[in-house]
Amino acid sequence: MNTLNRRSFFKVSALAGGGFILASYTRAEEIPDGTFSPSAFIRITPDGKVTLMAHKPEIGQGVKTTLPMILAEELEIPWPAVTVEQASIDPVYGGQTAGGSTSVPSNYDRLRRLGAVARTMLVAAAAEKWGVSPEECHADAGQVVHADGRTISYGELASAAAKLPVPVEKTVQLKDPKDFRLLGKPIGGVDNRAIVTGKPLFGIDQVQPGMKFACYLRCPVFGGKPTAANLDEIQKMPGVSDAFVIEGNGDLYGLLPGVAVVADSTWRAMKALKALKVTWDTGGKESESSEAHAKAAEEALAGNGGAILHESGPAELPDGALDVTYSYPHLAHNTLEPQNCTGVFRDGGFEFWAPTQNGGSAVDGVSRIFGVPKEKITLHMTRIGGGFGRRLMNDYLFECAAIAKKLDGTPVKLTWTREQDLRHDCYRPGGWHRFRGAVDENGRISHWTDHFITYGVNSSDRPGNGAGINGREFPASFVPNFRLTQTVMPSNVPLGWWRAPGSCALAFAIQGFIDELAHAAGKDPLEFKLALLGDRDEVDGYHAGRMKGALKAAAEKAGWGKKLPKGSGQGIAFHYSHQGYVAVVAEVTVSPEGKLKVARLTAGVDVGPVLNPSGALNQVCGSMLDGLSAAWFQELTIADGAIKNSNFSDYPVLRMPDAAAVEVAFVDSKYPPTGLGEPALPPTAPAVCNAIFAATGKRVRSLPLRHHDLSRT
Repeated sequence: MNTLNRRSFFKVSALAGGGFILASYTRAEEIPDGTFSPSAFIRITPDGKVTLMAHKPEIGQGVKTTLPMILAEELEIPWPAVTVEQASIDPVYGGQTAGGSTSVPSNYDRLRRLGAVARTMLVAAAAEKWGVSPEECHADAGQVVHADGRTISYGELASAAAKLPVPVEKTVQLKDPKDFRLLGKPIGGVDNRAIVTGKPLFGIDQVQPGMKFACYLRCPVFGGKPTAANLDEIQKMPGVSDAFVIEGNGDLYGLLPGVAVVADSTWRAMKALKALKVTWDTGGKESESSEAHAKAAEEALAGNGGAILHESGPAELPDGALDVTYSYPHLAHNTLEPQNCTGVFRDGGFEFWAPTQNGGSAVDGVSRIFGVPKEKITLHMTRIGGGFGRRLMNDYLFECAAIAKKLDGTPVKLTWTREQDLRHDCYRPGGWHRFRGAVDENGRISHWTDHFITYGVNSSDRPGNGAGINGREFPASFVPNFRLTQTVMPSNVPLGWWRAPGSCALAFAIQGFIDELAHAAGKDPLEFKLALLGDRDEVDGYHAGRMKGALKAAAEKAGWGKKLPKGSGQGIAFHYSHQGYVAVVAEVTVSPEGKLKVARLTAGVDVGPVLNPSGALNQVCGSMLDGLSAAWFQELTIADGAIKNSNFSDYPVLRMPDAAAVEVAFVDSKYPPTGLGEPALPPTAPAVCNAIFAATGKRVRSLPLRHHDLSRT
């Protein structure tokens, strides 16, 4: 393989919304074997092999397949002829973070143009070889075709194409979407066969010659540091080669202090981890608890305080206004693959093999913490066994770096236990909403107030990661009298971006209260929500028309309003999240004893054109089931300043007998394509809770569902 380094590219220009794109390219003389590599993303060798680089982390959202598909479409290369490689972290690729469902929207135009530039150069090379005009030629299926029927393969053109002037990417002709042959077709994941046959794709699979194995123990109370440990005893255990304290930098999102153990196997390292006896300095932060949080929130909600984020119309509520409180707990990311990293410190530099969603930030952090120049840090991105936002934080990688530096020259693999993964996450923040609202004589929402209680980090009066709310959060622009206030409670618990950050929790509360107002108005919930969205296609940047389309699509596919037996019900909810407009209809049955069965979840989805229907369907169905799992079963308990949950036994996940049937209706949309890893999750929980009300008459205003008595008569 010919690797193109940063010096191979001599001009980089910015494209709006797409990070950096390489506007000039290598010459053939820089690659002696005649390889045509017009950008870091495309490589065509004289033997005709076409390699496309997947530059974003693959966390199961399908971008390792979808993004190269965009390149291949414009390059006019058949998909079976393509080899996809995972790129390492390198500035030539621009942004290499995966999060916020941004990979497709931020790269769609960019990758189309890269593919079109390569195609244009190949066509020009063929035209020059034949002595004809490029207008007489076109690319098709990995070759260039002349009007008279002559053909020549890309491999035969590689050397010549590499020597041609490079067109300005904004001048190349893009294909008309109606002529797409690949995009819009269901394509299986490029790693599917390797995954099911057990190939070592994931971070936890990595093996390096002479590698040691490590575990790392942190203080149970976030930010605490060790003052004493039984290191001598640990070092005498079978297979253990070292045990030592790492001071850390005290950053909740950086390198926290702790004790490292190094052994000749992960099993022996974990046994040594369990045998550690450490005295901790907790900094007096043991008093924090879920119970204390709830009490503080209750006191705050009793008044009318809080910072005003948005207000329109009179604040006074009419007599008879609804006054209810919704709440939801902290959640863990609970990735199937626990945090891990393999690294080596050698010759003053680091090399890592890591399942990170945010490799650029990892390189920056290692450089800052350990004083190593970025150019001496190499980071290979492995496939990720679950991210959901957890691996946007690189704390586990910094721990590996600290251990690797201590072992100077010896590779080491750090692996967390499941218990550590639960107890040292960066969590989805819990929250409380006190809603007060009313409907007018026409059955429309006339008043809406929301006092939102959320979390900051330490003494900050700003919401922590994923804990905030936009002042114009729906339905701010759709209600004449609207008031949103916020109170931030300090906390020592690190917060992070959990799948569909913010929206994953806000939708449960907001859509639940909208449903309550619909019933207060005596209206069908679907008709009430369509009326709330109104007749304007767009309101303050919110595409109400698209959301109405998603609602109608979900309702039609689910058979909204059909007659159901006693104890069964349908609920509907919608939410705009990460540029996606999604509605979900849930159908549930509740036995007289209160046993819940979620029979069916149906989504209506508008995310623009669907580039890979196979991956898109997987993302929407997976999002709904993930949302159901969290809403039904999951809750973290904080006590004595620490997380008390330990494993799946006290942090359960959805099991197959409880899984719902899932269906999706994609809306044919003219808008640019957007991501799908997140937007179907937020409306799932409120749809289920609204369906429970329809089935039982019991309103669920707090999660998880498993704590509620749903029995009916």
